[in-house]
Amino acid sequence: MLRRRHPGRVRLWNLDRLLMVWLYRLYPALLDAILIVQPETVIRWHRRGFRAYWRWRSRHVGDRPRVDSKIRALIRRMNRENSLWGAPRLHGELLMLGIDVSESTVSRYMVRRRRPPSQGWKTFLRNQAAGIASLDLFVVRTISFQLLYGLVIMRHARRQLIAIAVTTTPTAQWIAGQVADAFPWDEAPRYLLRDRTFGAAYTRRIRAMGIRDHPTAFAFALAEWPCRAADWLDPARKSRSLGGVR
Repeated sequence: MLRRRHPGRVRLWNLDRLLMVWLYRLYPALLDAILIVQPETVIRWHRRGFRAYWRWRSRHVGDRPRVDSKIRALIRRMNRENSLWGAPRLHGELLMLGIDVSESTVSRYMVRRRRPPSQGWKTFLRNQAAGIASLDLFVVRTISFQLLYGLVIMRHARRQLIAIAVTTTPTAQWIAGQVADAFPWDEAPRYLLRDRTFGAAYTRRIRAMGIRDHPTAFAFALAEWPCRAADWLDPARKSRSLGGVR
């Protein structure tokens, strides 16, 4: 910050020199603590320290168990015979059969198709952007290695940012309350996209508001295409839109 304010040589006054001498007399180790570094260096150190911290926290956790070949073959067979089923539906069917695997494991072993079996998300968002909103819960790492959870709710019609909230302990009741506060009962969107499961309390509140909840891992990424296309058709949107959210 000092170098940005004074690009040239920094001019020290006698008062500054006396202050440094006085601090050095009180704390001789002050010279060992004074370092001038770039902001990028501090950020890199913090990321490295955060990775080392969580590596130390998870040192006693064993490796992830391998999925049996029969289960992998069953997932692919069910996916081929039911092409319209997604990972959540296949995951539920496997749980009813007594096969305890995660939803991410099911999506990893599903059959990869070149074309979607039905209308893709891009087409759906383009046709239904006026009645769609997205909800995203993301993690912010603090300098003390704590985790903060940020919640962002956005409408796709005008890329309007509806709500931003932060908490240290996200619960289904808290998320459901944020959604209820963001949308009045007579202005709730028809579809709400999200990227993870929030629990029964959240589902009950959303259904009571008449919102069709659609979990997807690409809620915000896929929504950028129709928003940009609308900008091309109507350049006046750009001056009224919120723009990027940092």
